[in-house]
Amino acid sequence: MVGTGSYVLVIDPKIDRPVYLQLADILRRKIESREISPSHALPSITTLVQTYGIADQTARKAAGVLRDEGLVHNVSGKGVS
Repeated sequence: MVGTGSYVLVIDPKIDRPVYLQLADILRRKIESREISPSHALPSITTLVQTYGIADQTARKAAGVLRDEGLVHNVSGKGVS
């Protein structure tokens, strides 16, 4: 669970929405609200795993969703930004 501003962003494995899509939703909101700047990289896979208590493949899949949507792109040697 991570707090931002006046609301809390939570991944809930009990709901029907897959965890990777829940994480993609959270990261999308952070990008759209400029909490994550468009010129900066997403948090590392390790950071996402530790922050949200998810598997690394789940974090990679969420980043892939955002990449497919055109919100982020891979930078060789730098990860996803």
